[in-house]
Amino acid sequence: MKKVELPKAFVERVSKDPFLGEPLLQALNEEQPIAIRINSSKGVSVFSELEEIPWSKNGFYLPERPIFTLDPHFHGGRYYPQEAGSQFIDCILRQLKFPGEPVILDLCAAPGGKSTLIADFLNGDGLLLANEVIQNRSKILKENLTKWGAKNSLVSNNDPSDFEGLKSIFDCILIDAPCSGEGMFRKDQDARNEWSVESVNLCAARQRRIVMDVWDSLKPQGFLIYSTCTFNSQENEDNVRWILEQTDSKIHSLEIPFAKEGRDGIGHYALPSELKTEGFYVVVIQKLGEERTQKNKSKKKSTLTRLKPEAWYSEWIGDSKSEFIQWNNYVFAIPAGSSELVELLHSNLRIIKLGTELGEISRKGLIPNEALVLDSSILSDHIPDISLTREQALHYLKGETFNLEGKHGFNTVSFEGTKLGWIKHLGNRFNNLFPKEWRIRMRID
Repeated sequence: MKKVELPKAFVERVSKDPFLGEPLLQALNEEQPIAIRINSSKGVSVFSELEEIPWSKNGFYLPERPIFTLDPHFHGGRYYPQEAGSQFIDCILRQLKFPGEPVILDLCAAPGGKSTLIADFLNGDGLLLANEVIQNRSKILKENLTKWGAKNSLVSNNDPSDFEGLKSIFDCILIDAPCSGEGMFRKDQDARNEWSVESVNLCAARQRRIVMDVWDSLKPQGFLIYSTCTFNSQENEDNVRWILEQTDSKIHSLEIPFAKEGRDGIGHYALPSELKTEGFYVVVIQKLGEERTQKNKSKKKSTLTRLKPEAWYSEWIGDSKSEFIQWNNYVFAIPAGSSELVELLHSNLRIIKLGTELGEISRKGLIPNEALVLDSSILSDHIPDISLTREQALHYLKGETFNLEGKHGFNTVSFEGTKLGWIKHLGNRFNNLFPKEWRIRMRID
């Protein structure tokens, strides 16, 4: 496919900008590097001898782009394809000083790369709320966090303005702000067609609104990580200056190896002309003021009930560190003793993922949910598992059935140690319980 030319106004601006210049224009017409991040909670990497991304603890480059849809390990959440520049967030999080159980909001989170990175950083401690305003994208976000197996995560489907009633609850807010997408020009030809000077101006204004919508939700002394995938100063340095003028805050100084310091020393860039990455800009702003305890008023009654382990517990659960709650007939595992989680559930947020959904309680016991098999920290070791070949795994992921020996009842199925999902074996056949909305739709032969 013939490449779309870079927008003329963009080329003219970059050519005259000594911070960027001709090397960036040349790099944007070269082949993009392919990067992934390994899920450290699911055992050793399924890859070997890969080049490490030096600023990311679990990040690696692939020698070429595979068809991720045809890799069962991808569906089982063993890794996530994530652009190398955005993995600077890992380096940043590891430098920030958080309380023992930090509460982090990923505000513009879909499709979920940075949310899974935050989940990896938290390593089961604290709480992550991943939010996405667009409904169909929020479902993709939920799917990716579920596959990652993050019990201490929630997903909400809300506009940033919906957070105005939640005061001083987050220790850190990541805003990977919707932007004009200049850093996407190499891998996304449509981004070139959609770019305009007007789009840059509109994005810069929208980014300011988004920041101010959630500013009061950040605790004093908490951190705002502001990032874009664009190169212009309007959406980056200029917006940071504006935020500093509007709020009681300061830029938090960080050492970000390999990144280029922004204009006037404001933030850092990952530039494709200098690194094996697409475009990325990031800055950390610390909110000032004194920490204070502020109880948010509950605006709705909770329909959740805390559960004591019942008969189904010993059969399915191999985890003693969680709390279990019931909503209607559905059971969830959540981090124990999280007052912030309760506060979020009592808010007006539209929560679409709550911890790890274990399943539905029926008259015959628990009907397990896909999330249970994908969370290695919860599932009992006593559940029978059937190891599939690659061909069988792909047909399973398409939602098909085939001849398969197994124990009568619920079984997990896996591929090379990666749990994929559930089947219900009926003796001479099985019911494929892999979620319909997650199934492979492309040809696999």
